[in-house]
Amino acid sequence: MTATVLPLLTDRDALRAAGEVHRRLHELDARVTHVRGILTDVPLEDEAAARALGRHLVRTGTSAPVVSIGLDLLARLGEPEDVPCLMALGLFRTFTRPVVTALTAIDCPAAALVWLSRFTEGREVRRLVDALLARDERAARAGLLTIPLDPRAVGSQTARRIAEAVMLDDIIGDDPVDAATLAQAGRLLCRMTRADDYRSEILAYDRAVNAYEAFVTRASQLDPGLDHYAILLSVALDLHSGPGVLLGWRPGQREALLSTLESVLTAPAWAAVPAGEPGDPAERRRIHWMRRSARQPFSRPDAPGRLRVEVVVRDPANPESVETRLLVDGRPLVPEVFGRGPANPPEHLLDTGRLRATAEPREVQLAEAYCTEGCCGALYVTIHREGEHVVWRDWRRPLTLPAGRPAPGLPEYRFDAGAYDAEIARAESDRSWAWPARNTARLIRTALRDRPGILARWDARLDWVSTHFAEPDTIEVSFTFRPGIAAGREDKDGPSLQFVREFPDDGTPPEERAEAALHRLSTEDPKGYAEVRGGSRASAEALGYPWP
Repeated sequence: MTATVLPLLTDRDALRAAGEVHRRLHELDARVTHVRGILTDVPLEDEAAARALGRHLVRTGTSAPVVSIGLDLLARLGEPEDVPCLMALGLFRTFTRPVVTALTAIDCPAAALVWLSRFTEGREVRRLVDALLARDERAARAGLLTIPLDPRAVGSQTARRIAEAVMLDDIIGDDPVDAATLAQAGRLLCRMTRADDYRSEILAYDRAVNAYEAFVTRASQLDPGLDHYAILLSVALDLHSGPGVLLGWRPGQREALLSTLESVLTAPAWAAVPAGEPGDPAERRRIHWMRRSARQPFSRPDAPGRLRVEVVVRDPANPESVETRLLVDGRPLVPEVFGRGPANPPEHLLDTGRLRATAEPREVQLAEAYCTEGCCGALYVTIHREGEHVVWRDWRRPLTLPAGRPAPGLPEYRFDAGAYDAEIARAESDRSWAWPARNTARLIRTALRDRPGILARWDARLDWVSTHFAEPDTIEVSFTFRPGIAAGREDKDGPSLQFVREFPDDGTPPEERAEAALHRLSTEDPKGYAEVRGGSRASAEALGYPWP
């Protein structure tokens, strides 16, 4: 298909060339999918002629494939005068994404506005979009403040597009800036670092460094309070070990911002924020997180090495998976080389000893795509001890990066064996990040794995033990019931059901809470007090249990 169009790109008569494009694509019965992107990497000998042709196709094209060819050309050669036409084309579903691509290189706020117009539905975001389209700056700033940045309402990509559309770094970079706008800017930065849209959108935000600089240098203008403290601590955790480390910082710039945040959060008025024991469970959970995490982004390793392992828990007001961050030479590995989801939790990488190096090579899954490995892949590495070194090599990951670019080959990483062993041992023994329910879950999980007979006597086998995602003080124990397990005559082709038992917080220490749960699981058939969560209706009926 490229050969059909390529000879026309140097024709200085755009009208004639456009007519020929129409004729040739019509004769080939071309569809949009046949032509989209075919000119992305083609060398252009005469950019002026190709630009003129692109404009003519976009403005006068009478079929979607023809317009798509024009959009391909303007994505490379477009200029500010093309913005109005492109924005109008963006209203059509077929062209929205290529229009956003074309506009991003010319006018990033306009590209974000087209994206928000097409892909968001929330009332507050729509109000902001309307204000921006009307060029009503006052209404736009007011609209920005009303947007709820709950993960269920605003995903990471939407947060980035909002920041681009309102030119966030400019808004908070001009003094004076009101505290409400500054705090909302911090929330947007935090949303962009989450991996719930498969990648951390902060890495796609071209103005991220400017926005961080503007926000952090004005952080002291915020009033000390629970929400503001959580925002500043979240930003610091990202600048310390999250995807924000990978941005294009000037030497020492990121470290200076962390120093500023440390100065703010250790000032007496701010240091007093995570004190007391509020009655509200959500507030109490948040304050305990602040106490556990307050020093983490400002700590320095006693013996710096090539590898650093940090377990990071995000603000419990917006729950997300606990992440084992792996930093090689100071750079977070998973967002840099995988970018389809966060690193696996410590229960997978640390509690199991998977990161330990032995003479026998062992393949380890470091991260899995947010959707599942079966959908979008995972990141694997083989860990092997070779004399005085530990080697990470033989990587496995998807063939493309989230942006669609081919994934380059990954190098072999070699670590000093002594330093590597010390870092893994430190990370495995460090439970400073964990809250009581997480420690309880670990004790229950370890006991059930070490003593499988506890569940086997009830014809059950352990699936997993963890804390509830939305209620992190509640422990969930999942097990599969299949008749015959206790007698050693399990019918693997027969009916089975998944059960989940929740153990809510009762205020007792983890050891006592775990012992009580294990005692009940040992002495009372858990199928009588757990809920059916998986299997099939047919299996439930065959085994005599109600299907939910």
